[in-house]
Amino acid sequence: MPLFQTEKLNIPSNLLSNKYIVPPFSIINTITQNWQKRKDRWEYLGIASEEGRDVKRYNAMPVNTFSARGVEAKDAERTSIFDPALCEVVYKWFGQKQTSDFGKTVIRSKPAVIDPFAGGSVRGIVANALGFDYVGIDISESQIRANLEQLEAFKSKYGENGHTEWIIGDSTNIIDLVGSQKFDMLFTCPPYYNLEKYSKDERDLSNKATYSEFLDAYCFILSRSYYTLKENSFAVIVVSEVRNPKTGAFYGLVPDTIKAMQYAGFKYYNEIILENNIGSLPIRAPKYFERSRKIGRQHQNILVFYKGDTNNIEDEFGPYRY
Repeated sequence: MPLFQTEKLNIPSNLLSNKYIVPPFSIINTITQNWQKRKDRWEYLGIASEEGRDVKRYNAMPVNTFSARGVEAKDAERTSIFDPALCEVVYKWFGQKQTSDFGKTVIRSKPAVIDPFAGGSVRGIVANALGFDYVGIDISESQIRANLEQLEAFKSKYGENGHTEWIIGDSTNIIDLVGSQKFDMLFTCPPYYNLEKYSKDERDLSNKATYSEFLDAYCFILSRSYYTLKENSFAVIVVSEVRNPKTGAFYGLVPDTIKAMQYAGFKYYNEIILENNIGSLPIRAPKYFERSRKIGRQHQNILVFYKGDTNNIEDEFGPYRY
């Protein structure tokens, strides 16, 4: 029996959600009741992505406490957790190659996902539940041990629908780490420079001394990741902005990511705004706005890229069916 079934509601406003999980618009609203229910169902499976961090959350930018992982840190000891409902949407929208056989949707093959900035367990476990293969790379041995423990607990309850693997290593060596294996999709969420610290390892991107050093390593990893993907594959990166603590100005992580991916050979195909729960923003935003005109950030950016000829997408992926 599927872990989740779509509730069919016979009213026009729900038709797109029934077919696509959420409407395929440029803004995804995570505040809705339907989204929160879906997220709660995933979290009920026992995903605890914050476990395994060597170093607890370090908030370099108090004005911007929302992380792209989808959870607002309530104190300095809490790490962020990637949104499992977002994983489901991204995997199904951009990972599945489908065909229609007498009106029935058929997945052509089991997609394989590469994640060069794996972090916690969420993306790997959701991939497993949906029948995807997944390989995540992370520099933290303690993080991967915690991920594997969660995966085993998940499989003991729900079985193994796909193969999930985490590799301990530095993603600057991603080609050597994955060998000759080629993937159908890239899905990741990189460190936001030093907004959160994930380990004490000096090779960890969140520990780079300057944004320039961070950016050099980050862009190199993205360029190497290009060669791990098959032709006609999507790459999806969830990212947001980080402010320079001295000037208050954005570093420009979003446009830098776009430029790096284009330089690597990807085509910039979609941008989606992920609207987050407002949380404590009404309390925090006025203080920073009145003092320095800084706007409270309530969203993250989902950047979608394509490796290959975009004219082939219809033939390669087929008509979307839930």
